[in-house]
Amino acid sequence: MKRVLSILLVMVIIVFAAVPMTSGQTVRHRRHSRTFWQKHRDKLTVAGAATAGAGIGALSGGKKGAAIGTAVGAGSGALYTYKLRKRHRHRRY
Repeated sequence: MKRVLSILLVMVIIVFAAVPMTSGQTVRHRRHSRTFWQKHRDKLTVAGAATAGAGIGALSGGKKGAAIGTAVGAGSGALYTYKLRKRHRHRRY
């Protein structure tokens, strides 16, 4: 009796292991592949403004001026990026 139950149990395990579980698998499709610039546009804009501010501040005031220029540049870049720039442009194809 033990042999019959163990064979039956092994057969049930093999049947369930052999059948692929399609409901557990998800299929993901990539619609658009975005470029590096499209993915990181906001960060790059703020970093570029901060770098420019640091350069101008370093030319005019040394180390302290560079620190102040970095803060002012980052602030102005963030203001432009998150408040002033038009985000939703209508593209015509």
